[in-house]
Amino acid sequence: MPAGRCRSIGICCLSIEPLKANGEQRTSMSDSIKHECGVALLRLRKDAAYYERKYETRSYGFQKVALMLEKQHNRGQDGAGIASLHLLPEQGRPCYDLEKSCAQLPLADLLTRCSKRLEEDPLAFRGEVFLGHLRYATFGRHELSACHPFVRESAFLDRLLILAGNFNLTDTHELSEALAAGGHHLSSKADGAVILQCIAHALEHERSLYGSFRGLKPILRNAAEKFDGAFVLCGILGDGSAFALRDANGIRPAYYYFDDEVAVVASERPAIQAAFNCATGEVRELPPGKALIIHPDGEVELIDCLDPKPRRACVFERIYFSRANDAEIHAERKHLGHALVPQLVRALHGDLENAFVSYIPNSAQVCFHGLLEALLSVALHDGHTVRFGQVAVKDAKFRTFISDVQARKELAMHVYDVTYGLVRPGSDTLIVLDDSIVRGNTMRRAILPILDRLGPKKIIVASSAPPILYPDCYGIDMATLNELVAFNALILCLKEIGREAALSEAYESAKHQLTLPPERQHNVLSTLYNLVPLADLIDAITRLLTPEGLRAEVQVVFQTIDDLHRCCPNHLGDWYFTGDYPTPGGNQVVNRALVNYMENRNERAY
Repeated sequence: MPAGRCRSIGICCLSIEPLKANGEQRTSMSDSIKHECGVALLRLRKDAAYYERKYETRSYGFQKVALMLEKQHNRGQDGAGIASLHLLPEQGRPCYDLEKSCAQLPLADLLTRCSKRLEEDPLAFRGEVFLGHLRYATFGRHELSACHPFVRESAFLDRLLILAGNFNLTDTHELSEALAAGGHHLSSKADGAVILQCIAHALEHERSLYGSFRGLKPILRNAAEKFDGAFVLCGILGDGSAFALRDANGIRPAYYYFDDEVAVVASERPAIQAAFNCATGEVRELPPGKALIIHPDGEVELIDCLDPKPRRACVFERIYFSRANDAEIHAERKHLGHALVPQLVRALHGDLENAFVSYIPNSAQVCFHGLLEALLSVALHDGHTVRFGQVAVKDAKFRTFISDVQARKELAMHVYDVTYGLVRPGSDTLIVLDDSIVRGNTMRRAILPILDRLGPKKIIVASSAPPILYPDCYGIDMATLNELVAFNALILCLKEIGREAALSEAYESAKHQLTLPPERQHNVLSTLYNLVPLADLIDAITRLLTPEGLRAEVQVVFQTIDDLHRCCPNHLGDWYFTGDYPTPGGNQVVNRALVNYMENRNERAY
C-alpha cells in the first residue's frame, strides 16, 4: 500500500507504519501557526430509499460529510479521514468503512479514494452514520497512525467505538499512567489514543458494574471529567449511537443542526450551512460541558454532561482560525479593525493625507475592511481622504527546495511580492494590518524588507491581536517560549533595566511550582512581564522585528485587551495574551516552558 494512505473495512488503524516520504517535519516559509482540527459528524434520520428518491443519489451521506470537510479544509492540512457506520450490517461483513490519508494533499487524496470505493462496492460508505476529520499536526507528527478517526474494535456492536475530535490535553501523561496502573497496555501515549482508551474503559466499566448499557451520559462523564485541556469529541458506537461532547470551558468550538432528515455536528457553522442550506440562526452552538446524543433510533438529545465552568472560548478562533464567512466572526473581525483606528490616528499624528493603508493577506482582509470603514469615517469628518489598496501580495504557490540555508533565507522573502506605484516614496507612511504577530520571522525576514522597497518614510504594523506573551497548550502550535517574539523582547527589556536576576529567581520558583499539583500552581512567567511596562515591551518587539539596514522607521501597534474583549464578548479565552489559563494544566505548562527555556531545552512543555 502506498505510503500516506490507509484503507480499512473494519480493521483498527492505530498501528499503521509511519509515513516516510511525506511524513517528515515540514518547513514553512510563512509565520502561520498551526492550530485546531476540524470534525464533521452526520446521522441520516431516514432510510436509504428516502434519500435516493428525493436526492437521486445513493451516496447522499458521503457527499454531505465530504462537503463539510471541504468547507473546513482550513482546519487541517496534514491528515484526513472518514468513517461510515452501517446500522444493520450483514453478518460476515464489517459494520463500518474507514479511509484515512496523510498524503501531501490529504483531503483530495481521501475523497478520490473514497469515490473509487463507492464505484467498486455497492455498500462502501453508504452507511447511516458518518464521522469525518481534518488534522493539523500540532506536534509535527505526519503519521497515518495519528490521523482520525480512531477505532476501538469489538465484536459486540455496542462496545465498538469510533472516535475523532479537536483536542489537546495537558494531562495525557497522568491519564496514561492511570490506565497503565489499572492494567491497560497503551501502544501509544498520544492524546487521541489515550482519550479513546479512557472512553472505552468507561464503556466497559459501565457494562461490568451494571450489566447493561444505561446510555452515553455516565460513560462520557466518567471519562471526560478527568481531562484537563480543550476538546470537542465526536464518536460513534457500533449500535448506531453517536455523540458530540464539548469541554466544560467551551475552549474548542462546535455547532449542531438537526431536522427530520439529518442530525449534524461540525467545528464551524458555515460548513453546516453550506451543506444543508440552513440559516445562521438554525445552526446552534453546542454549549460548554454539554453532549449532543444521537440515539440508535435517530432521536436527538442535548444533555448536561460535565460540571459547569466559566466560559473561556478561544478568541483566536475569531481573530484567525475560523473562516470569516460565519456571520458573527465576520462582524467581530470588522470590529477588531474599527478598534485599532484611534491608535493609528495618533501614530500618524492625524496626517491621513500622507498615509497609505493596506493589509497582509489573507486572514486579515475582513479586519482591514473594518479598519478602513472607521478610517474613512474619521477622514470624512476632518475633510481628508484615505488612500488604500493591496500592497503585499502572497504567492501561494511559491516553493523552494534550495538546500543552502543562506539561499533559502534569501528566497523566503519572495513568498510575498508588492504592488508598485501606490506608495509615494519619501513622504507616505505605510500602514499594514496583520491578524497577529507570533514569532515575527516572516515580518522580519520577508514582509518588512520587501515593503521597504517601496520607499515609505515609515511603516506602521498594526496587529488585530494583542502581543502573544505566553505559550498555548490547547491547540495552537506555540509551546516553546523562545519562539515568541514577545518573550524575546521581555528578555531584552530585563537586560536593559538590569533585572536579569529576576529571570533566575523566576526559574527557581517555576521549578518549585512543578513539584506541586497543577491545581496549586500559579503562572510564574507573569511576574516577569509585570516588571516591564507594556509600552517598553512593544518598543522592544519593534526593535526585534526591524531587520538590519531597513530604511523606513518602524512602529508596531497592538490591539488592547479591553478592545479585544469588547469586540469578541463571548470569546474570553485569552490566556496567550494575559496568562490567565482556563485549566490548572495551563499554569503547569507555562512553568515547565520557563524551566525548559532556562535549561536550554528546546522541547514542548506538554
